[in-house]
Amino acid sequence: MKNSSNQTDTPAIPPIHTSIWREEPEPDNPFATRVAYCRGYDVFGQMVGTARWVEMLVLLFRDHLPNPASLDMLEALSVALANPGPRDPSIHAAMCGGVGGSTAAATLIAALSVGAGRYRGARDVFDAMAAWERAGDSLADWPEEAKKFDPGAVDIWPAPERPPGFDPHGVSTATVVRQLLEILAAMGAAAHASPRLSWLAAHRPHIEAAIGLPLDITGVAAAAFCDLGFTPAEGEMLYLLLRLPGAAAHALEQEAGGFKQFPFYAVELTDDPADGENHAATKSPETL
Repeated sequence: MKNSSNQTDTPAIPPIHTSIWREEPEPDNPFATRVAYCRGYDVFGQMVGTARWVEMLVLLFRDHLPNPASLDMLEALSVALANPGPRDPSIHAAMCGGVGGSTAAATLIAALSVGAGRYRGARDVFDAMAAWERAGDSLADWPEEAKKFDPGAVDIWPAPERPPGFDPHGVSTATVVRQLLEILAAMGAAAHASPRLSWLAAHRPHIEAAIGLPLDITGVAAAAFCDLGFTPAEGEMLYLLLRLPGAAAHALEQEAGGFKQFPFYAVELTDDPADGENHAATKSPETL
């Protein structure tokens, strides 16, 4: 028998979920979220208002929370990385985007792109973490693994010019790098949560002498991410993410101030095509 009703049965829409996230829809709207779970935790019913930002960050990458000392270490590292400062190439790129009137997304993409590579960037962290992985439990092997780093036959990045995690232009270890290393190592030592950081802090002068370069902040971040249980790919992603607040803030500051207040020195072009055009425009008819 033909159904004369105008109503049609709407197929049930299955909940959207991954191993990280599960959502349940509202009964009257399958496209609205009634409850959202992150690793089994009710985000809006349990976490919002009680959980720390760093706890949410860890749960997005891990199916369980680490010990309190590890959470404190990650939070301290996040504070250290939040603003690399205007002299950092990624922040400089964001500032150029801001003063030039680029959109917010374009400005952050500029910061991500410039800060992604092997010069004090996220790929440098990846490479240093990969060296830690190859060293395994033999922490003393890390400098040698870093020195003989081989990216493999296929690599989209420019070839590394020095061991990862070290400052190619440094004369001595920057004070802020030493401070960060010592603080993170001390925070995790009581809970035995920082074996690489503690070893690095204890042997830093000898390692730098063997490498011939001072330790950089990427080397400290790499050791910290390894001690926290992150993979090189996760450490690379976190390094990109955690540096974005500074890029955003500096870009907005430059957008508001305008190019006349841009803090960087002027660049004098020695082969500016515009000079030739201006010269041609001012020639007399007799010389044309």
